[in-house]
Amino acid sequence: MGAARVVAWSVRLGDPGISPNEDGLPGLPVVRSIVGALLTWGLVACVAGLVVSVIVWALAHQQGNYQYASGGKSGVVVSAGGALLIGAANAIVGFFSGLGAGV
Repeated sequence: MGAARVVAWSVRLGDPGISPNEDGLPGLPVVRSIVGALLTWGLVACVAGLVVSVIVWALAHQQGNYQYASGGKSGVVVSAGGALLIGAANAIVGFFSGLGAGV
């Protein structure tokens, strides 16, 4: 009988019954708007970084400056990776949130 109480107690502790809701705190639409604006700024920064990196890469390669050309290549990869992660941010967070909910 004592073991049954321990199992029942641990089951109650395992799932507190709390889930995300949209009514918990005021201002959620404002926070969403701010985060959306940050996503937009991040993508604009990635586009600018990509354009500058491609220009540096092309000019440096044309002039035979392979150190700057290598830096331009790295900038292209970093900008593309940043855009990939920013674009996939909702899916990444949703995936790990769902994964965590299943634990």
